[in-house]
Amino acid sequence: MLKKFSILVACLGLCGCFSTKGPEVSSRGGSESINTDISEINISQDGRGFRVGVLLPLSGQAAKQGEGLRNATMLALEDVHNPNLVLQYYDTKSTASGARIAVENAIRQRSDLIIGPLMSTEVQAIANETIYQGVPVIAFSTAQEVLQPTVYTLGLLVEEQVNRIMTYAAQKGKKRFALLIPDNLTGSAVAKAAVKSAQKNGVNVTAIAFYPPETSDFSAIIKEMTNHSVRKQRLNALKASLQKQADAGNASASKALQRLKTKEGLGDIGFDAVLIPETGAKLTSAISMFAYYDAAYPQVQFLGTSMWENGRYNKEPMIVRSWYPALSRSYSNYFSNKYNQLFGEKPSSLYSFAYDAVALANELSKQNPDNINKAITNPDGYAGINGSFRLFENGTNQHSLDIVEIRRESDVVVDAASRRFSDDGSGQILSSVKIDNSYQAPVIYGKDPSTAQIMIYGEVLPLENQTAASLTQEEEQRAIYEELRRMNIIIP
Repeated sequence: MLKKFSILVACLGLCGCFSTKGPEVSSRGGSESINTDISEINISQDGRGFRVGVLLPLSGQAAKQGEGLRNATMLALEDVHNPNLVLQYYDTKSTASGARIAVENAIRQRSDLIIGPLMSTEVQAIANETIYQGVPVIAFSTAQEVLQPTVYTLGLLVEEQVNRIMTYAAQKGKKRFALLIPDNLTGSAVAKAAVKSAQKNGVNVTAIAFYPPETSDFSAIIKEMTNHSVRKQRLNALKASLQKQADAGNASASKALQRLKTKEGLGDIGFDAVLIPETGAKLTSAISMFAYYDAAYPQVQFLGTSMWENGRYNKEPMIVRSWYPALSRSYSNYFSNKYNQLFGEKPSSLYSFAYDAVALANELSKQNPDNINKAITNPDGYAGINGSFRLFENGTNQHSLDIVEIRRESDVVVDAASRRFSDDGSGQILSSVKIDNSYQAPVIYGKDPSTAQIMIYGEVLPLENQTAASLTQEEEQRAIYEELRRMNIIIP
């Protein structure tokens, strides 16, 4: 059974108290760096309690996010109402050096657990000290390279999102996936996750198109990845044949020509689903360009990541019916409404992770502190404001993710997150892609293929694996027939 957090719907008012304390030297050691302004909040000052060092960027470039995260922890502390739980706040100043000083002070003040920091550079800065001192970290960074045993994250990882959405699409019959991704670390993570998930689900990634992260013009690369030149030639040949028949007085041929006026090509585009980890105007531009080149719903299913949450794409006809993964909405309205009531603004989804971190600390405070890492990685997981989640020994995590469909009226959950986790370890970082003689690598656009293969697979693939999955001639002819039939075109 999942351990359930107590979530009190009634607004009780912040009943914690703040105090300022000087440095307290611990037997754990540490440098002589001192932060003389330590903010502490708890419900009772009796006894030592379970002390949690909360490391947040309360000043500097990420101060806005730090303030929101702190607000969320205070809201959670009120809800769990645990007199034994003590939160101690330390300002990382949005820098690695600030984080290093902050963690030294947190450990000096006998923190049993660290919540935060936010940025990957800050997590890297504190990791050696927390590991040496035996204090686990629940960070918010989603950079997998900073995660390791006892340094965990609650952030939503790219790999989990990609695997969840591709698994659902595969279950719905999608077999050939294309990726339109930025040529940066995010794109790299999406590409690795996608080819791994494809292998797991018995489907293919047939095309990966990289674009410069700063671009908003996708016309050239989408034209290329939809096989436009070949498809255009095929369409022109058909139009020429129909024109001859129309000139000879064939009325059916004339009607067929009229219906083909808006077509850019004819035949297979090479995929039936496209994953785009983009948002805003760039996403709208990309999907519109796919539609221009005849790649549109329902023949092509568009897929996104959690970046699409709150994107308000319901008025975009080409994006309607698309799918994306999102954190479970079980209690999200409660958190959002209460945060808005207390702090006068709608919270970022990031802040909900801080709430869950304190809720997790609340459960840990009831455990044997000698086995805190065992409790953190409980395979049954925990339930929080974002639904069920669990942490793994390598620092990664798994969340219960909904699949959401964009509709004209509103976004709708079409596949609710599971309340229980399976024991197959599917939430952990997936193993490397198996390369055997049957593997067919995707066609690469916008990047040197060898460079892309090294990035994705760690090596340049053997020649026998570099042929992309494609339709047979018979399948191609059937696809063209179906395409014409959908347009109500009968070739005379």
